[in-house]
Amino acid sequence: MNLTISGHHIDVTPAIREYVQNKLERVRRHFDQLIDVSVILSVDNLTEKEKRQKAEINLRMSGKTVFVESVAQDLYAAIDTLIDKLDRQVMKHKDKVQNHNHETIKHLSESEIPASPA
Repeated sequence: MNLTISGHHIDVTPAIREYVQNKLERVRRHFDQLIDVSVILSVDNLTEKEKRQKAEINLRMSGKTVFVESVAQDLYAAIDTLIDKLDRQVMKHKDKVQNHNHETIKHLSESEIPASPA
């Protein structure tokens, strides 16, 4: 798995990098066929009081590409929300893949059974 973490208007510190990597382990536990992960962390200065922290991820896995973004006042909260959203989408994709495989096996086994004479 190729992991790229970059920042836009923010320096990506080793602590932030490690935090993102630890959070991504949860996703890898559910679905290990990840090809490429690109994380972009950014800070938008709207006004002096209002800063918006944004986290985006583009995840390529076998059969699908997933894009998720999250916005919060705190960067760590944005990362947590981002990983929750990503985990739900990866689990949904995994269920679809598994159910599709079961349906194919079920369809093949039914077609191989000869029809009984009535």
